[in-house]
Amino acid sequence: MSPVVMAILVLSLYVVFYRFYARGVLAKRVFMLSDELPTPAHTLRDDVDYLPSNKYVLFGHHYASIAGLAPMLGPAIAVIWGWLPALCWVVLGTLLVGAVHDFSALVLSVRHQGQSMGTIARDVISPRTRLLFLLVIFFLVALAMGVFVLVISGLFAAPDAAHIPATAHPEAVFPTYALMLIAMLIGFLIYRRNMPLWPLIGVGFVLMLLTTWMGLYLPVTGISASTWSWSLLVYAFAASVLPVWLLLQPRDFLNSLLLYLAMACMLAGFFVMSPEWAAPMINAHPEGAPPMMPFLFIVIACGAISGFHGMVASGTTAKQLDKETDATFVGYVGMIGESLLALLAVLATTAGAFTSHEQWASFYGSWEKAAGLHQKLGVFIQGNGQFIHQLGIPLDMAMAFISVVVVAFAMTSVDTGTRLLRFNIEEIGHTLGLKLLGNRYVATLLAVAAIGFFAFFRVDGKPAGLFLWTLFGTTNQILAALTLLTVTIYLYRKRRPVLYTLLPMLLVLAATVSGMVMGIIEAVGKDHWTVAVVGGLILLLALWVLFEALVVAMRIRADHQSADRQITQGESP
Repeated sequence: MSPVVMAILVLSLYVVFYRFYARGVLAKRVFMLSDELPTPAHTLRDDVDYLPSNKYVLFGHHYASIAGLAPMLGPAIAVIWGWLPALCWVVLGTLLVGAVHDFSALVLSVRHQGQSMGTIARDVISPRTRLLFLLVIFFLVALAMGVFVLVISGLFAAPDAAHIPATAHPEAVFPTYALMLIAMLIGFLIYRRNMPLWPLIGVGFVLMLLTTWMGLYLPVTGISASTWSWSLLVYAFAASVLPVWLLLQPRDFLNSLLLYLAMACMLAGFFVMSPEWAAPMINAHPEGAPPMMPFLFIVIACGAISGFHGMVASGTTAKQLDKETDATFVGYVGMIGESLLALLAVLATTAGAFTSHEQWASFYGSWEKAAGLHQKLGVFIQGNGQFIHQLGIPLDMAMAFISVVVVAFAMTSVDTGTRLLRFNIEEIGHTLGLKLLGNRYVATLLAVAAIGFFAFFRVDGKPAGLFLWTLFGTTNQILAALTLLTVTIYLYRKRRPVLYTLLPMLLVLAATVSGMVMGIIEAVGKDHWTVAVVGGLILLLALWVLFEALVVAMRIRADHQSADRQITQGESP
């Protein structure tokens, strides 16, 4: 099957699953969404974190927050096992697992006053579960944001205009930082001067495109990757403590428009180019690579399912949802958008960046050859740049545009992730009775310190990008499984259908626990003790949550049986 036919089939599946599975089964039969109940955005409104929002604006914020680097980077690594396994998990994994996870986490948080999944787990499973959840979340976000800071700084760093490495894109610096100022101005004018939304967004979007073009002529060079990392950490601190309306919401919405335009151009260029597969359908045993199963799931990570998404849904999105029924569009379709981005990553790295199997094999011939996160993003940018080039846009401008998209979404993940980590640390402080951690400035400082630790972490004297990505992937999927576990217990307690969340939970849990065990063994064998200890602690916390949930499930089952007997006896003559 050609890439074009495959893409048409996938796009059709997105529409069918949203129409019949998300809206027909999940929203109506399983969760019974109703607009009669006020959401926490109304009942707890404070115009800082809780704020009723237009569903399209909220979709943009949510989508930009979850999209980040991961759906571009994970699939670009996973195609080493062939285009078919990566594509199947990116599409079917999203529709049956990842989108269900995001949607259900959002609904559960809305029905628990916008609380995080850790706090919800306390109410649904047991009090101990809250702290266990919060610790897993802490490691997950710190790991992910550390990797993102590492990758962004590498994309920015270039010695000078005459010596720009192939993996660097200093032309993305000016538009990235200009967007922050544009977003803050729009946020101020909308929420403090009551100016209309759409004209401001239109002007902001035009300015964003203009700065992207200007970036080609204003590349920022001569700054080291280390210096960029420090500047990104300072930005993350500021973004975490500012009101959500001032920076995060308008910036994320503008970023989402940028991504919509980029994906439309990439898809249009892809259909015009009509490429053939350069990668093999299945490459089961690449030289030096870990086993396809379970590492395909772990490496693709957010491209199919992500525990981080549950944090976004229950950390910021649930606090801004205007009506319960908006959750289907924001949560489920948001994950479809992530899947579409991952699909484009698969197509770019298997049919866009390379014109022959020999070219593809020269890059993906072994795990060692394909190692390095910057190289993977480079292939993503190159492949999608080729797609956009088919529309008559100069190749250098097309690649600059894609590089800005990549960096903009990585930055969005960094600022949203830091805010989520701040929430997490505040909750840990509340759980342990440490009032100082309830201060948002202190909590943000600790969050940035944790992110910085992993951003500057080294293995054998080199940045630990690939090691941290694998550890992030396993932690991310474990958190997703625990979120689905919490949702399943909630549904079971209310006697709602549980198979729609139980089966995905079992699949993800089995894959990631086995992957974590294999990763810990490998880390010990290579004397990478920090990775082994962090991985072992996360695995222990996850298994503890699973044990707590099993105990609660048995108790609920006994209560149901007792209630059924009482009803039967009461109805007997």
